[in-house]
Amino acid sequence: MTAMAASRFGLLCQTRQQVLSGPIRQFSVSRQQLAPAATSNDDDNVGFSQMVMNFVEAASKRVCENIIQNERVPREKPEQKRARVEGMFKVILPCNHFLEMNFPVRRDCGQIEIIQGYRAQHSQHRTPSKGGMRYDIHVSADEVRALAALMTYKCAMVDVPFGGAKAGIKIDPSQYSTTELEGITRRFTIELTKKGFLGAGIDVPAPDMGTGEREMSWMMDTYAMSFGHGDLNAHAVVTGKPITQGGIHGRVSATGRGLFHSVEQFINNTSFMQLIDLAPGFKDKTFIVQGFGNVGLHSARYLHRAGARCIGVIERDGSIFNPEGIDLKELEDYKIENGGIRGFHGAAATTDDLLIAECDILVPCANEKQITSKNAPDIKAKIIAEGANGPTTTAAHRILLERKRLIIPDLYANAGGVTVSYFEWLKNLNHVSFGRLTFKYEHDSNVHLFNSVETSLGNFFPDKKVPIYPTAEFQRRMAGASEKDIVHSGLAYTMERSARQITNAVSKYNLGLDLRQAAYICSLEKIYTVYRDAGLTFT
Repeated sequence: MTAMAASRFGLLCQTRQQVLSGPIRQFSVSRQQLAPAATSNDDDNVGFSQMVMNFVEAASKRVCENIIQNERVPREKPEQKRARVEGMFKVILPCNHFLEMNFPVRRDCGQIEIIQGYRAQHSQHRTPSKGGMRYDIHVSADEVRALAALMTYKCAMVDVPFGGAKAGIKIDPSQYSTTELEGITRRFTIELTKKGFLGAGIDVPAPDMGTGEREMSWMMDTYAMSFGHGDLNAHAVVTGKPITQGGIHGRVSATGRGLFHSVEQFINNTSFMQLIDLAPGFKDKTFIVQGFGNVGLHSARYLHRAGARCIGVIERDGSIFNPEGIDLKELEDYKIENGGIRGFHGAAATTDDLLIAECDILVPCANEKQITSKNAPDIKAKIIAEGANGPTTTAAHRILLERKRLIIPDLYANAGGVTVSYFEWLKNLNHVSFGRLTFKYEHDSNVHLFNSVETSLGNFFPDKKVPIYPTAEFQRRMAGASEKDIVHSGLAYTMERSARQITNAVSKYNLGLDLRQAAYICSLEKIYTVYRDAGLTFT
């Protein structure tokens, strides 16, 4: 080991010991303690991270016992197997690292302000860790921990080889100028990198609430111009970037498009639709969206294109309702121009709680804990597709299942964003856009195919010319697959495959309509397998 390498290794060890090790909660996984959380922790008032843990522990109980019963290891005694499996779940459940920081920024007026930020790395069973970065005045340590845990299970659910992470800065971005936001973002990037919380193979942020392509571009540029100087893969340090900075086509709409595919998989499943007494397919279905930001907008757009009708939108500045359907394009343009949906002429303003209004599909795309034990008994939608993270509390989840409502859970429904982020990360590491090497070849191959068929028919019917005409759809595809085509196809396949895994888990564990527990079971089984096969380092 060179002197420089030894120095870096020593610094890493010191950093891990002194900085990265946040308070790590240990969870016992004995048969008694793996049971679902007690009633006192199963209401609407527990913290977000405890709410996520309640869902995880319920699934952990089933997974743990199933592994103990069915896994075969030569010469391993039953008590040894139980101790090993339960011990492995002690590794899976807690947050690995948590960083809280406070740093100064100079505002445009000259005032110095202290900014509070967080980054949680829940798991490194796969690396890098992956998770969004949000700017919101309500950001808290508990929220960041919860979202990091959700990212671990979300990535596992859709077979994206990342661990879970999350970042948050406690500010209201609307109260800061562009220059101030840039300064906050760049300083936060430096602080993350100094503590070993940023790198293409370490931890890769992405956009979330209050952030977007602009902030990701600032982060990437800051890293590339400082710690990442000379790093060939510096562009892979964040995803959700502009196309000009190494982004990928289809990333902006990915979460909403993924949600549409998640609904598509189950609304066309006759067995599940019979359980909730709803006709299969999107035709004549109505839906209401809570939150008309990036996720809500694109979810509504794709649901509308599939044949469903948007009759209500809930936003921060009010709610609008139109039983005949809302023109989503007009609403999008109106919101961009006016900063909100209040006053939109294509629907009536209403003070009614649209979460409990009559509709077929409810799409919560706002904050966590929006559906609680207070409104769950009155929700009329037969399908709840969770575009937000953690919109349904544990108590509400139980009530909705009892009322035969189909909840498409967040760790599957909104996994489209991280799926396409994975594609972008691969693109950055490969240093070539998808389709560039095959586009021309595919086009020429399709043209030769048509010429070959036409020539063969001409030889068979020498006295009659038989022209071959491609359909409009094939004509479009003849040119070859663009990057956007490949991304959309890859996302659709990912959501379809993951839906099959959830359906299989429902059948295997006899879960009825509980897709959430089925999704957590799928994730936990995959994570357990990774830890089991890799073993434990330095123990």
